[in-house]
Amino acid sequence: MRNYKSTSLADQVFDKLENDIIQGVYARGELLTELKLVEQLGVSRTPIREALRRLEQERLIEDTGKGSRVLGITEEDLQDIMNIRERIEGLAAYYAAKNATPETLKELTHIVDLQEFYFSKQDKEHLRQVDDQFHDMICVMSKRSVIADTLIPLMRKTRRYRRVAIDNWERTTDTMNEHRKMYEAIASGNAELAEELATAHIVSAKRHMIEGEG
Repeated sequence: MRNYKSTSLADQVFDKLENDIIQGVYARGELLTELKLVEQLGVSRTPIREALRRLEQERLIEDTGKGSRVLGITEEDLQDIMNIRERIEGLAAYYAAKNATPETLKELTHIVDLQEFYFSKQDKEHLRQVDDQFHDMICVMSKRSVIADTLIPLMRKTRRYRRVAIDNWERTTDTMNEHRKMYEAIASGNAELAEELATAHIVSAKRHMIEGEG
């Protein structure tokens, strides 16, 4: 991490630690200290301290007085996150259909096309990345900052569980088809259908994520 720009170092440290916690690199209950992270990441204490503060706000860690204990994302957390997404992701799709522009539709088209390309190559790593981009783009297209600010962090927190779902090729096939139908509804301006399809997509995703962990 020594080549990171100093102006964005705290953000990049946070992103890395958040991802590592969510992906299970740091196990639940593991103790993180500033000194340990300085040695691992090769950065000063200041960006690490800021990153730990933000991770505590996200309830991914808790301060023990001797370091930060990793909390991570439990199955109960996952159920809560997906229940919230089930209730509001449809709204994001609804407003995306209402507020789409030629430019944002072009970007969403590109993302859907990329997904189908990586699917044909059975490239799971890129499929995971494009899945993130698809949902993020719908939030952007909604032009509803409260919805986007709520959904995007929650989507990041399900990253580990979505990896399990993507490893199930049958579910990946369903996801690709569901995304295509959501895209078509958004592109046609059918906000009600976009909302219905997005909600159904999250219901299905929740079931597969939780089954994958069970």
